[in-house]
This record gives sequence, structure tokens and C-alpha cells, in this order.
Amino acid sequence: MVFKLYCLTVMTVLAATYAVVVRYTRTASSGDLYFSTTAVCITEVFKLLLSTGLLARESGSLKKLVGILKRHVFCNPRELLTLSVSSVVYAIQNNMAFLALSNLDAAVHQVTYQLKIPCTALCMILMLRRTLSRLQWFAIAMLCGGVMLVQWKPIQATKVPVEQNPFVGFIAIAIAVLCSGFAGVYFEKVLKSSDTSLWVRNIQMYISGIVITMLAVLLNDGQKVVEKGFFFGYTPYVCFVIFLASVGGLYTSAVVKYTDNIMKSFSAAAAIVLSTVASRIFFGLHITTTFASGAILVCVSIYLYGLPKQDTTKLSVEDSEQKSKQKLVCETLIERGG
Repeated sequence: MVFKLYCLTVMTVLAATYAVVVRYTRTASSGDLYFSTTAVCITEVFKLLLSTGLLARESGSLKKLVGILKRHVFCNPRELLTLSVSSVVYAIQNNMAFLALSNLDAAVHQVTYQLKIPCTALCMILMLRRTLSRLQWFAIAMLCGGVMLVQWKPIQATKVPVEQNPFVGFIAIAIAVLCSGFAGVYFEKVLKSSDTSLWVRNIQMYISGIVITMLAVLLNDGQKVVEKGFFFGYTPYVCFVIFLASVGGLYTSAVVKYTDNIMKSFSAAAAIVLSTVASRIFFGLHITTTFASGAILVCVSIYLYGLPKQDTTKLSVEDSEQKSKQKLVCETLIERGG
């Protein structure tokens, strides 16, 4: 129980801190900012290194690790091409997150980003033929209603020196949640098509991701990067953002593995509360009745959506274990950030 609480606490703090720190790095000064495309690229590099380290631990020896990489990465361009679809979509999602937090407060972003739940659910229905319970449909409707309240009259912080466009921020989040839903379900479908290790699939995806995000750097900020340098505008806070984005997925996996949906729902709701409090303290966020009502609806809907389904059928032990494994993979992909 202590370890479960530890995992949830760390995951909650990571989620809230990431949004707040990204917001700070994008709005702390009205001068030249770091290039968000380079930050996304560096994050992919760190994720690749972390996944390789975890695969090395799983394989048990350097010789086995080299053999696995040779078989599934260096000598299998077809699989790399298959995973490049997820890489492209995740790259768009991660860049949209920076754009959204440049134009919306961290608390508003945290609430609105929960639209990833209905987007992922819709993709599961269309691509994996999953079904939702009536309670889950009700929770999705409640969540959308809560987000509408939050976005009805977006609140602005008083301690932000740069010009913002809430409409652009909302469009960026909309694109990000659509990408999150599709990429997660697509990646799950690829995982279930073979018995290849999750870490191997991650490595394949991050290799493609590095190439794709580097292309994004060249296309969007190529000239500026040549003039000012790849790491222009980097501060300890920017490095901290990259660190949070890199390790967040590892703690997400631990939360999914060692806790249940109800506890994860509390974690998501707590992250929203922490982001709101931090925004009030650091950015002078004025909390309105409309925002508070919408945020409460979203928190309740997350809890309702995570409640276990009532299953009246009797499953064998093997069927139960198989469904548990599928649920674990599915939930990990819903929670990951690319």
C-alpha cells in the first residue's frame, strides 16, 4: 500500500509540475524563447536511452541486448516504418502541448487535456471494436460538459508578460488529444500483433521519433537554429522540462501496474488541483465560478469513467489473466505522453 501511494504521489506531482514548468518557460519572458521543437527532439533522445537501459536490464546481458537490437531494429526496417506512424503523431502531439501551454494557463490546460479520454475511447471503439458501459458514456458526456464550462470564458493569469491567444491554445489541445487517442490505440494494435517486448517497440518508435522531430526542427526553426544554435534559450528550467517529459512515462507504467483505476482517477484529479493552486500562486490566476464548476465536473467524470465494469459472466482463470494483461497495456498507452 505504501508503494502504491508513493507511485501515485510521484505521478501526480510529475503531471502537475510538467504543465506548470512548461507554462513558466514559455511565458516567463517576452524576449526570445528556446525552440520547443528542439526540446521535443531531445526528449525523444532521452526516452530512447532510458528504454535501451530498461531493455538491457530485462535481457540480462549485453550480448542478448545486442542480439535483440540487431534482430528487431537494425535488420528490420519494416517494423521501424510501422512504428513511424505513431512517431509522427506523437511528435505533433508533443509540439502542440508546447503551443497550448504558451497560450493557456496550466490549470486550464490540465482540465481541457482530459478530453484525451473520450478521444481514446472513440479510437478504441473504431479500431479495436471495444465497448463502453452506460456509466462510461455518462462520464464522457459529463467530462465534455466540464471542459465546455472551462473554455466558455477562458481565465487569464495576471502575472504573464507575454501576449496569449486562448483560441489558438484550445485548437492546439484539440489536435493534441486527437493525436494522443489515435497514436495510443494504434501502438496498442501494433503491440498485440506480435510478442515483441514493449521496450523494443518503444526503442523502435523513439528511433523514428528522433528522425521525425529533427525534421520538424529543420522545417520549423531551421534558419533560426543555424543562426542562434540548437540549445539557444535553454535554462535549467528547460532542462527540467525535458527530464520530466522523459521519466514521466516510466512512472505512468508503475502507476498502471501497481494501482487500480480509482486510485489513478484520484491522481488525475489531484494533478488538476495542484496545477490550479500553483497557477494561482505563480501566475496570479483568477479562479472563477465557471472554471471551478467545470473542473469539479471533469474530476468527477474521471472518477466515474475509471470505475470497474459490472461483469455478470464467469470467466476462467486464464481468460481473466489475459484480460488483465490487455487492460494493463491499454491503460499504459492511454496515460503515456508520447
